[in-house]
Amino acid sequence: MDIVLTGTGSPLPDANRAGPSTLVKAGDTHILIDAGRGTVMRMAGGGSLPVFLSAVLITHLHSDHVCALNDVITTHWVMSQGNATLNVYGPPGTAQFVERQLGALEADIGYRIAHHDMLVNEPQVEVTELEAGDAFDINDVHISTAATDHAPVRPTLGYRLEHEGAVAAIAGDTVPCVGVDQLAAGADAYVQTVIRSDLVRLSPNEMFQDILDYHSDVEQAAQTAARAGAKRLVLTHMVPAPTPEQYPEWVELAAAHFDGEVIIGDDLTTVTL
Repeated sequence: MDIVLTGTGSPLPDANRAGPSTLVKAGDTHILIDAGRGTVMRMAGGGSLPVFLSAVLITHLHSDHVCALNDVITTHWVMSQGNATLNVYGPPGTAQFVERQLGALEADIGYRIAHHDMLVNEPQVEVTELEAGDAFDINDVHISTAATDHAPVRPTLGYRLEHEGAVAAIAGDTVPCVGVDQLAAGADAYVQTVIRSDLVRLSPNEMFQDILDYHSDVEQAAQTAARAGAKRLVLTHMVPAPTPEQYPEWVELAAAHFDGEVIIGDDLTTVTL
């Protein structure tokens, strides 16, 4: 199983980091978790494309995590010539979001059908809305869900993916909570969005400081990894985004609380389990 960080950015535009998304490749099964800005281009860089996806998993409906879902849908539709269904899973509200995305694409869909004789079907998107605790299989990948805590965003989900003995936990935006502990328990890799609370507190921008309320900081993510017995902690969605020269400082903060491997990197950083 490969975990590819197809977007390590945040709502803050960054020329070097696409918006939040993670690609899991388990044999021939490709699963995308979230779809922030630039996802499709990063997928191409990571050796995948929307047409190869077996599923898209959505953690929550914050715009930075779903704003490129329409690009995933359109590219999947065009590349499959309308002959494949894109399976999307997410919390309640996902079906309405996808319906509205398709509505926004109505003109484009009409233009392409009018232009291409072989394109006779509109995009086929099948949405399954999930509750915390749901479990299901995508080919030979077993997926289980747990509630995360990103209030006032509700509901939010994290995902645990298991394939041939390897376990990846993708928590999404959250503060430490029981659900994240469940996802990360004994995981080979626990992927967590993080902030540097010490640096955020230095900002005079009150709205920016609001992010302290509902994101794990580096230390909290490390404490969760240690408590859950995860083997690796993978940091993503880093705020403020560090430069490579600053990576050791972030790793040191985590290592003070977690004895396992701490991984931080750029877009397309790949963790092989």
